[in-house]
Amino acid sequence: MSESGLTPEPRALDSSVEEFVKENNSYYSRQFTRIQGKTGFVFSWNPMAALFGPLWGAFRGLWGFFWTFLILELFALVQLGRGLWGDLGADQIARYEKLLANIGKREQQAAELIAAGKPDEAEAKLKIAENLKKVAAGAQEKAELAAGEATSILLVGIGLLILVKIIEGLYANFAYEKQYLRWRAVPAVPSGVSKPGAAFGAFLLLAIWPLTLFRFTVADPDSKLSALTGGLLGGKLPITEFPVGKEYFAILAKKGDAGFDWLAINFSDVFTGITKAIRWVLDGLEVILIDTPWPVVMLVIVVMAFRLAGPRVAIFTGASLLYLAFMGLWEISMITVALIGAGAFLCVLFGIPLGIWFGKSNRAYSFAEPVLDFMQTMPAFVYLIPIIAFFGTGKPPGVLATIIFAMPPVIRLTALGMRGVPEATKEAATAFGCSKWQLLRNVEIPLAMPSIMTGINQTILMSLSMVVIASLIGAEGLGALILEALQYAAKGQGLLGGLAILVCAMVIDRIAQGMYRRKVAGN
Repeated sequence: MSESGLTPEPRALDSSVEEFVKENNSYYSRQFTRIQGKTGFVFSWNPMAALFGPLWGAFRGLWGFFWTFLILELFALVQLGRGLWGDLGADQIARYEKLLANIGKREQQAAELIAAGKPDEAEAKLKIAENLKKVAAGAQEKAELAAGEATSILLVGIGLLILVKIIEGLYANFAYEKQYLRWRAVPAVPSGVSKPGAAFGAFLLLAIWPLTLFRFTVADPDSKLSALTGGLLGGKLPITEFPVGKEYFAILAKKGDAGFDWLAINFSDVFTGITKAIRWVLDGLEVILIDTPWPVVMLVIVVMAFRLAGPRVAIFTGASLLYLAFMGLWEISMITVALIGAGAFLCVLFGIPLGIWFGKSNRAYSFAEPVLDFMQTMPAFVYLIPIIAFFGTGKPPGVLATIIFAMPPVIRLTALGMRGVPEATKEAATAFGCSKWQLLRNVEIPLAMPSIMTGINQTILMSLSMVVIASLIGAEGLGALILEALQYAAKGQGLLGGLAILVCAMVIDRIAQGMYRRKVAGN
C-alpha cells in the first residue's frame, strides 16, 4: 500500500487490475492509475465503450451502464428513425382526408336539396361545408409543417447519438474503476469479461430496439409488421396493444360478484351484528354530543381540554367550538366528531393490542405486514365496494371504511415502538423479578408510548380524511356538506365546511397529544 494507505502501490495495482479485467490489462492499469492519482476532472477515453455502447457494459458486467445507455441510445435512434422514415404528418393527413369526404357529402346533400327546391336547407349545408374546408385547410397546413420537421428531427437524432457516444467513452473507465474498487472490497463482485453476458445483452438489444423503433417511427406498425411476418407479429401478436381482450376481466368480475353475493347471504347475521355494535357506539356518542344542549357540551369539552391538555389547548378548543356554533354547523359537526371519534376509538381499541402482539412476534408480523400494506395502498374509494355489499349504506358502514383505512398506522407504529425498547432494559427488569404482564405494563408500553401516540395522531388524521369519502355511502355530517359543495361548485360552502372538519380533527388531536405531554411532564 502507499503511504496514504488509500491506494495500492503501482505493482500491486497492476497485478490486481490484471486479475480483475482479464483482457487488455495494460490499458486499464494505466487508466485506473490516472483516475486514482488525480482529484477533480480526469480525461479518460474508452474507444470500445464509445463504439459498442451498452454491449461493452454487458461484456464487462456493468449492467447499470448497459441499461442506462441502452435507453439513451434508443431515444436517439428513435429520433433518427422519425427523421429518416417516420410519417410525421400521418395523423393530420388522415384527418384531412376524413374532412374532405365529409365536405363532399355535405356538398352532395346541398345539390340534392337545391334540386328538390329547398334552397334554405341547401344553404345551411353549404355553410357547414365551408366551415369544414377551413378546418381541412388547417389540418393540411399542420401536416405540411410536421413533414417539414423531418430534417430538424434527423439532425437532433444525430446530435443526440453523437453526444451519447461521447458520454459513453468518457464515463466508461470511471464506472469500471468503481466496480474494480468494489471487487477489491467484495471479491464476489463480477470481474473479468463475460461472453454469456455479452450474448444476453445482444439478445436484449434485439428484443427491445427493433420493435420499439418500428412502433415509434412507422405509421400503422401492426399492419406493416403483419405483412412482413406473415401475420405473426402485428397480426396474431400486435405490438400496439395487448393481444388478449377483456374476456378474462369480464369472467373474473362475474366471479367476484358471485363471491360477494354468497358472502353477503351466508354471513348476513355476522355483518348485521357488526353494524349493530358500531351503531350502538355511534348512538351513544350522538346522545352525548347532539341531544345534550350545546352550551353544556361546549363547557364540558373546554373544561376537559383544560384539565387534560392545559390552558392553551382549552382556549383553542373554545374558539373552535364557537366557530362551529356561530356558523350553524354545530349539529352536523357533532355528527362528524362522532364518526371520527367512533372510528378512531375502534382503531385504537383493536390497533394497539395488535401492534403489541406484532411487536413481540416476528412470525405474526410477517403474516400481518402484507395485509397492512394492502390496507394502506388500496385506494380509499375501493373500500366502499365491499362495505356496501356487506353492510349497506349509512353511518356504520362509513365508520367501517374509516377503520380499514385508518388502523394500519397505529398498528405499525405501536409495533415499531415495542421493537425499539432496548433489550438490556427488558433483561434488567426481568432480573429484578418483573412478570411478563408487569414488564409490558411498566416498562415496554411506557417506553414505546411516543411511537404509539404518533400512531394515534396519524390514525385521527386519516379518519378525518375518510369523512368526505364516507359521505358517498350515506354517512352524514360535514362530509355530506363538502360533497354537496363539490356537486354544485359552492366554493364558499366548501371552504367553511373544510375549516369545520379541520378544527374538529385538531381539537381531538390536541387534547389527546396534550394529555400525553402533561403526563410525561408530570412524571
